[in-house]
Amino acid sequence: MGNDLVFYVKLHVKPERIDDWKREFARIAEAMSHEPEFIACYAHQDAQDPNQFTLYERWAEPSVEAFLRNQAKPYRTQYDAAIEPMLQRPREPQVLLPMGEWFGARG
Repeated sequence: MGNDLVFYVKLHVKPERIDDWKREFARIAEAMSHEPEFIACYAHQDAQDPNQFTLYERWAEPSVEAFLRNQAKPYRTQYDAAIEPMLQRPREPQVLLPMGEWFGARG
């Protein structure tokens, strides 16, 4: 867990393009799920702002550079190009350092 690469990404989607973005995201999430380094991705829609989405991606990668080398694939390039006109502004990515995990009885 301590060596995992974690991305936290905020996206502000144009209201009229939300369904389009959800379709594109479903496609890339399916493609990512087949990558050997992929661990998990959680997607959330903001409860106060329905145009804002947050992704939490976890990868078994040693660095951002290694991730970018491994992700230079057509499906990612297609996703990036497809969603660009759907966004109100550029994505807001952050890299997080895992510190621990806690799960309730249902987890």
